[in-house]
Amino acid sequence: MSLETVVEDIRDEARARAEEIHAEADERADEIIAEAEADATEIREEREAEVEREIEQEREQRLSSAKLEAKQARLGARRDVLEEVHADVEQAIADLEGDRREELTQELFTAAADEFDDGAELRVYGRAEDQSLIEDILTDDATFAGEQECLGGVIVESDASRVRVNNTFDSVLESVWEDNLKAISDRLFDDQ
Repeated sequence: MSLETVVEDIRDEARARAEEIHAEADERADEIIAEAEADATEIREEREAEVEREIEQEREQRLSSAKLEAKQARLGARRDVLEEVHADVEQAIADLEGDRREELTQELFTAAADEFDDGAELRVYGRAEDQSLIEDILTDDATFAGEQECLGGVIVESDASRVRVNNTFDSVLESVWEDNLKAISDRLFDDQ
């Protein structure tokens, strides 16, 4: 199963959950607005014409508050869904196995190693569960130097330079997430 398939499945689930949350927020907003309008009508009947302007002003304030509350509820729901999607993506990445995990780790190691001068002695850190996989893909000038708490990938450094390249799955995910957050949100919540 490719990472894109996993991400699309997660997006589909998140989209369904977002629609459910969005519908609940709309229903709550409708209830709040209905209550505000009922209150405004009751006040108008009690005070009649002499306070008509006051009633309208209060009604507008309540409607604005209800709309603001509904908007805040929708934004909170969106934030929650985005956090759920992010956590699901992290889990899907952490669960990658076999050839796909090895291929991605190899690509990240190669990209990191390219940042150093030829012949530099490289120290490579990675997830404890990936030690064997990392040791299998290392070149002669690189050694596995220890464990790093991450979803996968590698961190590469050298004594010969002050460069430390963080090519973990975590760093790639955060970069992609930040670069595409608006597009992700638009897609999940149909904000085109």
